[in-house]
Amino acid sequence: MNILVIGSINMDLLMITDRLPHPGESMISELYEFNPGGKGANQVAAAALLGADATFAGKVGGDDFGKVLKQTLEDLGVCTKFLTVSESNKSGFAVIMLEDNGQNRIIVHRAANLDLDIKDIDDAFKQHYDGVIVGFEVSEEVVIHACKLAKSKNIPTIVDAGPAQAFPLNEIYGIDILSPNETETQALCGVAVHNDQDCLEASKILMERSGAKYIVLKLGAMGASLYDGSNIVFFPAHKVSAVDVTSAGDVFTAALALKYTADKDIENAVRYANIAGALTVTKLGAMKSIPAKKDVDNVFGVAQGHFTS
Repeated sequence: MNILVIGSINMDLLMITDRLPHPGESMISELYEFNPGGKGANQVAAAALLGADATFAGKVGGDDFGKVLKQTLEDLGVCTKFLTVSESNKSGFAVIMLEDNGQNRIIVHRAANLDLDIKDIDDAFKQHYDGVIVGFEVSEEVVIHACKLAKSKNIPTIVDAGPAQAFPLNEIYGIDILSPNETETQALCGVAVHNDQDCLEASKILMERSGAKYIVLKLGAMGASLYDGSNIVFFPAHKVSAVDVTSAGDVFTAALALKYTADKDIENAVRYANIAGALTVTKLGAMKSIPAKKDVDNVFGVAQGHFTS
């Protein structure tokens, strides 16, 4: 499948501590490292590693980080023809504070990511794609334009609603899949999802506002939910030992998009994405933690036998 990802690309600074410091407190980090990341870059890397012909549309700065980020994607087999260099901004940067229990806190400076513009999107759409993934770490204008352009070309569009923010969902009306996590869901519709009823209420609101065919909520340790306008189905999380949850949602989105565009079976796509996301949290780092296709396929094959029995 030919997948286009439109989104952010950052250099991540990862720091690991027992817990987050209190206000005014200094703490010792046992480890720090720089890793390529950004929601869009994680998604396109995952798409490539899971078997797609993956293309990325984004912006980096003309700095050393930008060169490393571009080379990293190319080494993974991603087409970077539409990953261009900003003339006025540094590359995006993120600080990830990771606790021992695998939970994280992330601060992102979008920088060059905000320089991605409509012309860049028009250029990227001169090629054919089977599916498009769009995320919210680029400008609102770009997200809206990309979704409208994909719809005009009848290309399935999956919107990853991260990071959490208010967004005019009516402007991207008619997308195929809207997929926020818990905090993003609350930011978009005002509903905090703590139980099944909350998920249903939030999904109904999100579908009404976005006109999406499907609402797929990423629920972390609770798994995921799927709403099709009539019914909601819950998919329990696969039990794993979490090390780092940083890119789990991004890998989930890529796996969801790839499986959905391949066979249009949305339930299988969510099951596949659930497995890919779960395997991701068992390793440290953003792109470094993306599971191999064979590993996801193996677990999915076993799960399929369970689900269909």
